[in-house]
Amino acid sequence: MSGKPSPREVVLIVDDEEGLADLYAAWLEETYEVRTAYDGEEALDQIDETVDIVLLDRRMPGLSGDQVLTELRNRGYDNPVAMVTAVDPDLELAELGFNDYVQKPVDKDDLINVIETLLQRASYSDQIERYTALLTKKVLLDREVGEDKRETSDAYNQLQAEVLQARDAADA
Repeated sequence: MSGKPSPREVVLIVDDEEGLADLYAAWLEETYEVRTAYDGEEALDQIDETVDIVLLDRRMPGLSGDQVLTELRNRGYDNPVAMVTAVDPDLELAELGFNDYVQKPVDKDDLINVIETLLQRASYSDQIERYTALLTKKVLLDREVGEDKRETSDAYNQLQAEVLQARDAADA
């Protein structure tokens, strides 16, 4: 049998710790086409329509992962982005447009599971994908941020409203 091999999903790894980004790439390159960027500017330069998933460190010198994510969404990049970071979740996350949040340290299985989950979610309807991304964020904040802080946060209250709206849209 001859023919073209099926295209592999493209994963962009963005981390200012070059050794760590390269390690992640080595873990993933057997299954995915992997690209690496070692800072926010380089990440923005590499983003195009061929990138299926971005694994994004949150705290980097220069452009932070939060800033990169905001710029990606402003540019219309709507493919999945997972924050892979040592930063503890905080209420600032309620306003960020990520699809999953993984705390370092991570191992090979963690990364593969995140990618597979995000690829599966990307196959859902837009409404269901939006609902699952928002619900993932809400569950993370419910687990990691105290109730007293959540209750007084406008951003968290807005997130709760968006979860309900997305649920209703997904049910329709």
